Amino acid sequence: MPLDLLRERRRICDELDSELSYYRRLLHGRLDLLEFERRRRTGEETRSIIEALPEILADEDEDDRGAALKTLPIEAPDVHGAHRPIDRVLGDDFLARLPAIADDELDEIEEMLTATEQEVSTQRRTVYAVLEQLLEELTRRYRDGLASVDGLLQQG
Repeated sequence: MPLDLLRERRRICDELDSELSYYRRLLHGRLDLLEFERRRRTGEETRSIIEALPEILADEDEDDRGAALKTLPIEAPDVHGAHRPIDRVLGDDFLARLPAIADDELDEIEEMLTATEQEVSTQRRTVYAVLEQLLEELTRRYRDGLASVDGLLQQG
């Protein structure tokens, strides 16, 4: 595979990772809001969702495994007009009517968000696997003298 093609595929993997990370964070935010609403309904939480919103949506510095989270853009990634199942999930207006939603509908929404988050996470793991293969091949080529850093710098 030509070196330019390897680099282009790496760029595409990086873009996909950013896009999937963005969507995953949006899903996690909604799941966090649902979790807060459940705690509010049981009396475990006395604040309103508006009062707690900054805390609920605060960006953590680490993920569940303790790894540092990468900075994501504020804007939605450009997906070139694609309409994906995640767009339907994220387009649901349940947040606007959260306090009025019945518990069983809350369960359904949570199941849908969780399933979508798991799908996005699976896609991210696939992107990481491909990216790892590409990086291994690029490293091998530079190490074996099949590609040069000077050539890379001249393209920049």
